[in-house]
Amino acid sequence: MKVTVISVGKLKEKYIKDGINEYVKRLSRFCDIEMVEVEDEQAPDNLSAAQEQQVKKKEADKILKRVKDGSTVIVLDVKGERMTSEVFASKLNSFFVSGTSHITFIIGGSLGLDPSLISVARLRFSMSDLTFPHQLARFILMEQLYRAFKIMNNETYHK
Repeated sequence: MKVTVISVGKLKEKYIKDGINEYVKRLSRFCDIEMVEVEDEQAPDNLSAAQEQQVKKKEADKILKRVKDGSTVIVLDVKGERMTSEVFASKLNSFFVSGTSHITFIIGGSLGLDPSLISVARLRFSMSDLTFPHQLARFILMEQLYRAFKIMNNETYHK
């Protein structure tokens, strides 16, 4: 099993990097995990709707170049499906049981996702109704992936 997380922008805060690295280490016993960062586009606050679309499209093009053929794509999307950790684990397990060997999670930039990313997604996943900074969303996703693999393997993990 391989899991790739593609995200826009570089991690800056050391404490978030350290937390993500800890979960990468923990996950390595369950799957081959890869973290991929693509450069974000400059997006000043006063962009027009057309300019926002251009920025999202440029970021999407960079992301799509990094998605491997045959990978099942899951996008993190505020309009996506919300689920419990147990349901999330069940969804991931169903992908793996049905023959998927590679899952790619995509975390878009601060302006959101271009429709080209949503169109290739097998699942649109919302972690919460809350809004998180993109760096923190990466950390939360890693923790939930670890939790999901623990659940899938019938191992205890704090509730």
